[in-house]
Amino acid sequence: MSYGHPLEFGTFVTPGNAPPHDPVDLAKRSEELGFDLVTFQDHPYQPRFHDVWTLLAWVAGQTSRIRLAPNVINLPLRTPSVLARAAASLDLLSGGRLELALGAGGFPDAARAMGATVRPPREKIEALSQAIDVIRELQDLSSGRPARAGGEFHRVVGAQRGPAPAHALPIWVGGVKPRMLRLIGAKADGWLPSLPYIGRDGVTAGNKIIDEAAVAAGREPADIRRLLNISGAFQDTSAGFLQGPPAQWVDELLPLILEDGVGTLILMTDSAADMETFATEVMPALRAAAAPLARTNHRPSAVRAKRRPGIGYDDVPASLARSAVEPGDVEYPTVRSNYMRGGSPGLVLRPSTPDEVGDALRFAAGHRHLPFGVRSGGHGVSGRSTNDGGVVLDMGRFRTFEVLDPASRLVRIGAGMRWMEVAAALAPHGWALTSGDYGGVGVGGLTTAGGIGWMTRKYGLTLDHVRAATVVLADGSVVRASADEHPDLFWALRGAGANVGVVTDFDFRVDEVGDVGWGQFVLDASDTAGMLVRYGQAVEAAPRDLTANLLMGPPQPGQPSFAQVMALVDAADPETVVEQMTPIASVSALYDQNVVIAPYSAVISNASTEPHRGQGEPVSRSGFVRHLTPEVAAGIARLLASGATYFFQIRAVGGAVSDVAVSDTAYAHRDANFQIAAIGSNRQRLDRVWDRELYPLMEGLYLSFETDPRPERLTDAFPPATLARLRTIKAVYDPTNLFRDNFNITPATEDRS
Repeated sequence: MSYGHPLEFGTFVTPGNAPPHDPVDLAKRSEELGFDLVTFQDHPYQPRFHDVWTLLAWVAGQTSRIRLAPNVINLPLRTPSVLARAAASLDLLSGGRLELALGAGGFPDAARAMGATVRPPREKIEALSQAIDVIRELQDLSSGRPARAGGEFHRVVGAQRGPAPAHALPIWVGGVKPRMLRLIGAKADGWLPSLPYIGRDGVTAGNKIIDEAAVAAGREPADIRRLLNISGAFQDTSAGFLQGPPAQWVDELLPLILEDGVGTLILMTDSAADMETFATEVMPALRAAAAPLARTNHRPSAVRAKRRPGIGYDDVPASLARSAVEPGDVEYPTVRSNYMRGGSPGLVLRPSTPDEVGDALRFAAGHRHLPFGVRSGGHGVSGRSTNDGGVVLDMGRFRTFEVLDPASRLVRIGAGMRWMEVAAALAPHGWALTSGDYGGVGVGGLTTAGGIGWMTRKYGLTLDHVRAATVVLADGSVVRASADEHPDLFWALRGAGANVGVVTDFDFRVDEVGDVGWGQFVLDASDTAGMLVRYGQAVEAAPRDLTANLLMGPPQPGQPSFAQVMALVDAADPETVVEQMTPIASVSALYDQNVVIAPYSAVISNASTEPHRGQGEPVSRSGFVRHLTPEVAAGIARLLASGATYFFQIRAVGGAVSDVAVSDTAYAHRDANFQIAAIGSNRQRLDRVWDRELYPLMEGLYLSFETDPRPERLTDAFPPATLARLRTIKAVYDPTNLFRDNFNITPATEDRS
């Protein structure tokens, strides 16, 4: 019998504290030998032992790969609500390496002496059941409601949820009596007995009870991993069960794996020599024998119950199966939405190599009937980085940084890196790379669309700094794109990249940037149109060192109207900074101001590192203008007065952006001095006012800030010659139009069919 779990091996180390580092050294040796897991007893009443939680945390800091678990937690001396948060915290700090094993509590006299409440057997099992509910409820972030779980013995009543662990933290239970086994079948993720205590017959009998209880609870027996503590002695001649040479161990353990479905064998020893013998002479043979029985993409029945229709979950490539996230997974609340909007994708694939991206694209190609989104950072105002019921390719694991050539300031940056991370990596070299105005945006999405940010007028767009890229094409093949390799693809990537491939990394030429001047101003906007005209004139007249960004909201009854302006000057001299910012600050009466000299990395470090949990579906409209003319300013004033937008922004472009020829990249709106965006909550309302007041005055649009799905937006974004060339390139690199869930450029061949 097999439950389909990949075979794993662990060690069971005595947590003795004399000398204090012995168990730590054995844990480190377990990792070196290739064990998957190291475990420690939990006897808080035993002064000769380390406190297990302190020991687990210390070992986590001393190791890098091996997983950790108590074997097992003494529940009467560990409050479940606190344990839930402690376990999640250690799992986060260790990179998802904690497993949680619980016990109802032994040694009642010792526990009572420590102040624990010792319950009769029936109550102990019910207390354990309630503890499992409390732990899972507190770690479950899928609900925004306060946590409520438990009963008479352990409970939470309106507690805040979280933190969520780094991975689906399993709860294993140690116990051998029938009532405990039925609880394991109904609720636990694993059964952890000791073979010397129950024997082979006990394993077989226990499995039967657990399996029946699982089915009765609507679960599958495979939802429960079977773990087993084992002990013995390695010697030249046989002297009994697990008392003999390694080959005998293999023969005697194999039936437990093949016939009883044991998926984890944990060696109880404090002998480094025995660990080595087991790792080198027993584990390889058992792994080879068990390998054909393992399933690569097993999910518990509770997770499978939340799967969305139309997705071949069992067909997810093996390279992606372990990291994929489904709606029932614990990680799902952290990947379902993006920064600004809620989403409910049916599957999130998280590759870590270009070849794995290729596997993901081939999988997506087999699901053409579903939405398909690609996410680098997840900020995307346009909302294409999530969907409802479809597939999302999350590039968040491509967060690499490498200096390729210090002399030419050439660096390679992963597409999933965030811009505040990029700035922090460049700062020690005295470099910076112009990016957006928010540090939480991902490198891939911003770069392939444009990159309008705090140093645009001085250094141009982010995409103007790209010298090469690694691209995964729609057919899964991996190519390099540059001026010399696939130059047509390289041209299209810079402005329309979402239509032609998935970039895993970019080679950028960055700029020498020291400290900068950073100013924030609050200006009187009671004469909105007049203020905007003066502001536009001041920005256009400013040296290229200065780039500014203006934000406004709708006027509020009884309150003064104001505009917030943020400006960066690429200079560290205070007099220069003040001289360049003064005209901007003087376009209207000044309510407030703050000007500092700071590193660029400090300016762009304005984002949270928390997972995105956006809600709703905001709508956005975008456009370019050459000048903030009286007509444009008046249209903006009427838009704001309508209340159709709650967030309005004017970004300065021009300067170095205009130095690049229109035909050099797919980003074609090089003559604009300003990019305008408005965000609202009602599509019809915003479209109606925008189309009447501003659309006739716009000269193109910026894709990253546009949610209008009407087909004419594509021709607004790309002039006729640019769009025709893009369609020809699309026919070469994505002829089947896999990359369609964006501002879709159809292949030229589709137009002729």
